[in-house]
Amino acid sequence: MPDLALARSLLFTPGTRPDRFAKAAATRADGFIIDLEDAVGPADKDSARTGVAEWLRHRTGVDKTGFLVCVRINSITLAQGMRDLLALTDLARAGHAPDAILLPKVESAAEVDIVTRHLRAAGAAGERVALAALIESAVGLEAAPAIARSSTALRTLAFGGVDLAADLGCAFEWDALLAHRSHVVRAAAGAGLAALDVPYLGIDDAPGLTRECERVRALGFTGKLAIHPNQVGPIGDAFTPTALEVENARGVLAAYEAAAGGACTYRGKMVDEPVVRSARRVLARAG
Repeated sequence: MPDLALARSLLFTPGTRPDRFAKAAATRADGFIIDLEDAVGPADKDSARTGVAEWLRHRTGVDKTGFLVCVRINSITLAQGMRDLLALTDLARAGHAPDAILLPKVESAAEVDIVTRHLRAAGAAGERVALAALIESAVGLEAAPAIARSSTALRTLAFGGVDLAADLGCAFEWDALLAHRSHVVRAAAGAGLAALDVPYLGIDDAPGLTRECERVRALGFTGKLAIHPNQVGPIGDAFTPTALEVENARGVLAAYEAAAGGACTYRGKMVDEPVVRSARRVLARAG
């Protein structure tokens, strides 16, 4: 099963447009997110859920090895979100669960725990479903460390910068969101989770997207969400380790192994357990 924690890019696709699912799989994205939340209007929630459930039973047009099929449900604090969760739990019992569920607007560890309990009750197939939690509010930001540690099913925290900016009353721009991005990275890293950044809203601005990817990768983010197919390539390139990084990581591990796990040096630099962990992460993300 593909690993959500290794995803560099996940492409949002409206749950009302199953005709786009195969097109999403044809991109370089590591997976796609069938969106039942923001991309679906109130009047279409029930029909979208039914249509997505039917598609999941067959996954028509999407048989790409290692490709993540994810679903963003509505918040489980709302009736529509609970209906989404119950529908996916029923699918899990029948062996047709998505690979991952993206939980929006998470503000407490209890929300993740509720989802985890429902999926576990569905049996082995439900237990294999990975979770990602979107941090999109001031309350969610405060609770991020607890949310990150709430469930072994949780593999990723995602930074919901647009909603967060609106909730905080701050500008949706780099300086205003820097501290909040860093907080989400710290919470994720503290629990050993991956961290995905908010989508870049300029769908025709590849240079701007690349610059932002470089900045958030430097902060510690492991990938970025995408809202258009033409964003997938730049995101994948930015979050894929370079040949030099891979070579260095292999050298670090070889030196550490030769030292039988003791402190050593590689290319004149100290190698200890934290450096080794970083090297292993590089190789895992290199594929």
